[in-house]
Amino acid sequence: MDNLSRSERSEIMARVRSTDSRPEMVVRKLVYGLGYRYRLHVRNLPGCPDIVFRKRAKVIFVHGCFWHRHTGCALARLPKSRLDFWLPKLEGNRIRDEKNKRELQRMGWKVMTVWECQLKRSARLADRIRGFLDA
Repeated sequence: MDNLSRSERSEIMARVRSTDSRPEMVVRKLVYGLGYRYRLHVRNLPGCPDIVFRKRAKVIFVHGCFWHRHTGCALARLPKSRLDFWLPKLEGNRIRDEKNKRELQRMGWKVMTVWECQLKRSARLADRIRGFLDA
């Protein structure tokens, strides 16, 4: 059972952003600091990637562990209530992400996913991003 009222929960969920989220802003600042320039949320690409490097034909998705079901991550825990709603929704997000990734790869794009939990180790993440973009 949820310990918040329906209106309180609704207010909290309304504050969840689809673009310009805190994890996305951290990754954007890191990428910019590494000297790379990019485009944001290119809508004509499958999945509307968060960060797009057109000349390199590479994209980065910044995923929240809960919303995109990061396998094996503590942040990807399931809610305790309304599982009949949450299970199909979250699984649908995961399936949609995989479909978009396959479609981008089919179009010749290289895809990297940065998970929310990976932001804690910024030096390691910076190395990983640099390796992805320079390869």
